[in-house]
Amino acid sequence: MALTLLRAWLRIVRTAIVESILDRPFGLVKSFIGYTVPTKLLEIGPKSGSATILFAHGAGAPMDSPAMAAIADVLAERDLRVVRFEFSYMAIRRIEGTRKPPPRAERLNPEYLAAIETLQVGGPLIIGGKSMGGRVASMIADELFEEDRIAGLLCVGYPFHPIGKPEKLRTEHLKQFRTPTLICQGTRDQFGSKDEVSEYDLPSAIQLGWFEDGDHDLKPRKRVSGFTHADHIKSMGGAVSQWVKGLVG
Repeated sequence: MALTLLRAWLRIVRTAIVESILDRPFGLVKSFIGYTVPTKLLEIGPKSGSATILFAHGAGAPMDSPAMAAIADVLAERDLRVVRFEFSYMAIRRIEGTRKPPPRAERLNPEYLAAIETLQVGGPLIIGGKSMGGRVASMIADELFEEDRIAGLLCVGYPFHPIGKPEKLRTEHLKQFRTPTLICQGTRDQFGSKDEVSEYDLPSAIQLGWFEDGDHDLKPRKRVSGFTHADHIKSMGGAVSQWVKGLVG
């Protein structure tokens, strides 16, 4: 009798949890009870824009963080459709209110591919992301490019190595990279500064856009550089727009 009651209680709890997840419009949520829950994407910009950019968040901040919103806004102003989504670990943070750490980047590849499948695209598609999100996109880009499913890769603040560990490079898969790529990087980014990255043997498909004195969010010190964060975000939007025009016309 007690076991029957316990099973009934667990069914009620499981149903309540799933229903609460379904009410939340964030990402592709894979809950600890075994459900995979498709949810809404966060979209800005014209559907008839010159290209759609599917843009994933970094390891620590969600898809609607101020940094992600600033990037999406400036690109949308340039006639680009920007669609953001959330990896499951980040979406679960919203539900549980915890600081669940991200899994290893390569374990997120299937979730990025699932987001691409969910997205309705009528024109050119560019994938990418901020920091870790761009790194995950880079791991799946070449195969998608060879299949003519994407036009390019956009990364803002690529994490070339962990902070303080420049010897642990995350560039092995980039050595023979074929996908047209733009990486927007601050010159003093702790995940890969201009001095460090200039020593890497990167292929010609990868184009680097440097932002003077910018950190991992492209934020400069105004007293040092004379630029504001808003200046760099605006310049980044212009650089991406020109790069996209070169890809898709």
